[in-house]
Formats: sequence, C-alpha cells, structure tokens
Amino acid sequence: MLDAIGAGLAQAVTPMSLLMLLIGVVIGFFVGILPGLGGAVTLALLIPVTYGMDPVPAFSLLLGMYVVCAIAGDFTSILFGIPGEPTSAAMVLDGYPMNKKGQAGRALGASLSSSAVGAIFGALVLMALIPVMRPLMLGISAPELFAAGLLGLTFIAALSAGSIHKGVIMAAVGVLIALVGIDPNLGIPRYTFDNLHLWEGIGIVPVVVGLLGGAEVLQTMLEKGSGPKQTAPPHLGGIMVGVKDSFRNWWLMLRTSAIGAGLGILPGLGGSVSQFVAYGHAKQTSKHPEEFGNGSIEGVIAAGSTTAAKDGGALVPTIAFGIPGSASMAVLLGAFLILGLNPGPEMLTEQLDVTLSLVWIIVLSTLVAVVLGALLIRPLAKLTSVSGKLLVPFLIAMLTIGAFSYKNAGEDIWVMLAFLAIGVVAARFKWPRIPLLLGLVLGELLERYFMVSYALFEWDWLSRPGVVLVEVAIGAMILLTAIRVARKKRPARKVGQLTGGLV
Repeated sequence: MLDAIGAGLAQAVTPMSLLMLLIGVVIGFFVGILPGLGGAVTLALLIPVTYGMDPVPAFSLLLGMYVVCAIAGDFTSILFGIPGEPTSAAMVLDGYPMNKKGQAGRALGASLSSSAVGAIFGALVLMALIPVMRPLMLGISAPELFAAGLLGLTFIAALSAGSIHKGVIMAAVGVLIALVGIDPNLGIPRYTFDNLHLWEGIGIVPVVVGLLGGAEVLQTMLEKGSGPKQTAPPHLGGIMVGVKDSFRNWWLMLRTSAIGAGLGILPGLGGSVSQFVAYGHAKQTSKHPEEFGNGSIEGVIAAGSTTAAKDGGALVPTIAFGIPGSASMAVLLGAFLILGLNPGPEMLTEQLDVTLSLVWIIVLSTLVAVVLGALLIRPLAKLTSVSGKLLVPFLIAMLTIGAFSYKNAGEDIWVMLAFLAIGVVAARFKWPRIPLLLGLVLGELLERYFMVSYALFEWDWLSRPGVVLVEVAIGAMILLTAIRVARKKRPARKVGQLTGGLV
C-alpha cells in the first residue's frame, strides 16, 4: 500500500501531470464563477482533449478542473448572491449577508480555507476506504438511500428560520415540483401540461439561479438610492480573519467535511443535499443559531467545507463498482473507460497506483486553487464596493446565461423568471426558500428509492440495520428540535406573564 501511495505521488507530480493540473485549475476557477455551466458540462467538453493522453495527466486536467470548479462557485455566491454551482446554494445564505455587512474578504477567506480542508479530508477518506470499500458498498441499497434522503428532509426545521410550519409547506411545494416530468414507474407524463420541455422535469440550476440569485438582483433593483450595497469596503485583512475563523472552528470543519464525504459516497444524493444537511447540522449545534441566515461565519464554514469534501466521497462508488455518485461522476466514469481503466477490482489491484494518484491530484489541485484564489480575492472583493444598481445588467446577463446553459433551452429562462418571482414574494413575506430547494432535490430521489425498496422487500426494508440506525438518528433530531423550541418558548411565556401582571 505504501509503495502504491509513493508511486501515485510520483505520477501526479510529473511535468506533464502538473501542467495539465494547472490548466484544469484555471479553467475550473473561471467556470465555477460563471453560474450555470457547471462541472459536469465542462468535464464533458474536456474529455475529447484527453484522447491519447496517459491516464494520470488526463485526470490531472479533469479532476483539477472539477475540484476547483466547486470551490470557485462559492465566490459568486458570496459576492453577488448568485450560486456559481448548484452545490454552492447554501453558501448564499450567510456568505452574501456577510458581504452586505462589508465582510466580503472575511467570508471569502473562510470559504477558501474551509473548502481546502474539506477537499483534503475527502481525499483522505477516499484513500482510507480503498481497502474496505467493497464490503461497505455491498451493504448499501435502495432502503438505506431512501432513509438517508429522509434524514435530509428532517433538517427542514433548522433551515426554516424559526417558522417550522412555513418550512414544511415550502418543502412540500418543492417535492411537488420534483414530481413534474415522466413518471418513473408508469412511464407517462405527469404535471407537464402538454409541454415537451417539462417531460424531463424542472432542473435544479434554473431554480437555484432564480430563487436565490434572481430574487437578490431584483431586490437590488428595487432599492432606493444608488449607494454601495454594503456598509463598509472590503479589506485584505478580512481574508486572514476568515482563515483564522475557520481554524478556530476546526471541530465544525471536520464534522461538516465528514458529512460531505459521507453523503458523497451514497450514489445519487448529490452535492446539494450534503451542503444543506451540513448547514442544518451546523445551525442545530451552534451556540448562536439566530445568526444563521444573517451572516454567520459558522454557516459559511459549514457550506465551504462540504463543497469539496463530497468529491472525494463521490469517487468511492465510482472507482469501486463503476456506480457514479453524481452526474459529474457519471461523466468521469466515461473518461475512465475511454482511457482504458475498468472501475472495480482492476483499479483496486493492478491499477492501484493510478487510483491513488487521483487522491494526490485532488490534494494538489486544492493547494493550487488556494494560491490562485488568494491572489484573486482582493480584486474580486473590490467588486462589492460598486453600487449594486451598476452591477444589475451584468448580474442579469449572468442569470440568463446560467439558466440557458443548463440544457441550452430558452424555456429554462422562463423557469428561472418564475422562481425569481417566487423568491421575491417569499423574501417579502419572510417565507424560507431553502426548504423548497431541499424538497426539489430530494423529492425525485425519495420517490425512486421508496418504490425500489418496496418492490424488493415490501415493508421488511424498514427493519434493515442501516435503516433502523437512520430512523434512530431522525427521531433524536426531531426530539432535539422539539426541546430547543420548547426552551425558546418558555422564556417568552414568562416575559408575557410578567408583563401582563404589571399592566
């Protein structure tokens, strides 16, 4: 094993591999900043470039781009309130409010440092699980995946800003929206209203771009005055403050990195779910949960550390069984086959050095991204001192490109505009928007895994050990939330009684 680790490092630091890695990092950084294009699309565009390459330089280009793309997506979330990647949606919740407070540098520093720690953590998880991933993956089936998705839905209370009933309603709306498209069981259109574009369902990218980014842009347009949208200019010293904040909250970074890597291993759940789950966990365990959504540095750290940690986890089922954990991993699986690598026993035995080189590529690309990000933070942060109204045309163009490039379909622009309107109304009447996104992400997965679980085991799947373990975790989480809500109501009730007695 140690020989293979050394051989993997030697292949990852050859001149050709390092050159490809640098090219991939630069491409990934700018793709991540532009909303909508996404890592999966860019992976597909880069695969033809790798024809004829040796495997390690090829994956230096592909993985270098993909890992950095996820990290750079957080920059746009913080600076403009527009998620550069669908997996960066949770970063908007606290990163953008910190920007408006004049703490853009601090938020960017915390995001970059926590993302770096998360990426390295995910790579180490991949390395540690290589010897044991086969029995681990054999124990995971549709019932466990359904239970994991249900666990994600229980974080609605933490993401509902104190209005649990509103959060439940918004999550239900999200689940209903997820049902639009072809029924996976009957194969017939469902809630499509004879619109062929809706046969494929409503995509997460136009929804995220409209519901979060578009709503913020429209509110900026409606603001009176033309002053800067933040109260103080960003300063370079704030970057190091953010880095120190990350390492001051090292235990939170490790916990949320573990959540990202763990959920990344489960095929099909995707990065959006892991980031929301990690964010909800951070809020539930924080000593200052009231700060979440208003510029909490803990929220930024939780979202950032999950962003890249999930990638190391997602590679586990892809390498072990050829089961892609996400759309991006499905594209990467195609690259494996094109380059002559067969996922499974071959990559864990004969090609073990190549497999371990992927771990080193993730670590090296993360370190290069940190350097590149540190160099670009200052000019990017200066954009936040520009009047919000002057940036509106640029932001509208970004929104439109982001929505259109998802499927290269003009209909997605209308979808984005529809959810832009929903986002503005929700923000105006203080309805939480994130539960809707969570319901949309999890709705299709929950339906699919429930039907497969029932078809295979009927109701016996409820007693599977993995499912029972998750059921206990869900019960504990609900109980913890109920206790916290009761404690908040008790002081308020006492104050009301005292006030009534005095009056």
